[in-house]
Amino acid sequence: MMRPEDIRGVIAAIPTPFDETDKLDIAGLKRITRYVLDHGVHGIMTTGGTGEFPSLMREEKKEITHTVVLEVGGRVPVIAGTAACSTRETIVLSQDAEEAGADAVIVTAPYYFPLPENALYGHYRELASAIGIPVVLYNNPLYTGNNLSPELVGKLAEVRGIIGIKQSNPDLGQFVEAVRVVGERISVCTGIDSQFYGSLCVGAKGIFSTAAAVIPREMVLVYAHFMNQEHDKARSLHMVLQSLNRYLEYDPGYVSPCKEALNLLGIHVGRVRRPLPDLSEPERESIKQALIGLGYGIG
Repeated sequence: MMRPEDIRGVIAAIPTPFDETDKLDIAGLKRITRYVLDHGVHGIMTTGGTGEFPSLMREEKKEITHTVVLEVGGRVPVIAGTAACSTRETIVLSQDAEEAGADAVIVTAPYYFPLPENALYGHYRELASAIGIPVVLYNNPLYTGNNLSPELVGKLAEVRGIIGIKQSNPDLGQFVEAVRVVGERISVCTGIDSQFYGSLCVGAKGIFSTAAAVIPREMVLVYAHFMNQEHDKARSLHMVLQSLNRYLEYDPGYVSPCKEALNLLGIHVGRVRRPLPDLSEPERESIKQALIGLGYGIG
């Protein structure tokens, strides 16, 4: 059973590969899983935002997580995204993930309807009591419309089975306050690549990272430098990686840039599933030049 201290380091949020007919590409999924494992990530997140979870069918989500679990073979934790708008569906998807072998689930707040904090608290408490694997909170208010305040996170940290939080609120001040409130009770990680080094400095245990699906070796090295107290090296590398990481966040969306970068590197993951848009030619060229600037040879 995962504990809070197991949510640490660089957890790669991997994309979901699709083939030319828009179906799951299982060979591609195994390929991206091996790629991040071979470069030292400390965990893998499936079926999250980078994995296009809103565009996936229930059966696809379970198949993705099961495939990754088998490919990983216990080497690192596999944390499955199981967010949904209703508590009932979230529980069903989380039970699917548990059956598929996930070590934990990671769950955004329900989206579309604005919800008071007591409703959000009840949602997560009911979920945690309904499954046999731990829950990681996922705060992404720009996408869900519902923020998990530091005060609410503090209350949820007392719920049995909740072991961590991915903070994708761009407000670094809220991140610091969440660290202050929960202390060591649960693991607080950032979900924003450009905040990686800064978040480590104020108490983050790691990162759930889109960039780690593309440049896992470099993201793991930032973390290793920091843990070795080589702060100048960690900060310098983080700033170098920002030339790519800035494309893997909110605008123009992070899934298409992630898939474009991987395709350029020869790790074919296909296109995004409609209605997500492809990149424009200038955007594609920007991703290419960022990779070249990081020393990747691209024809």
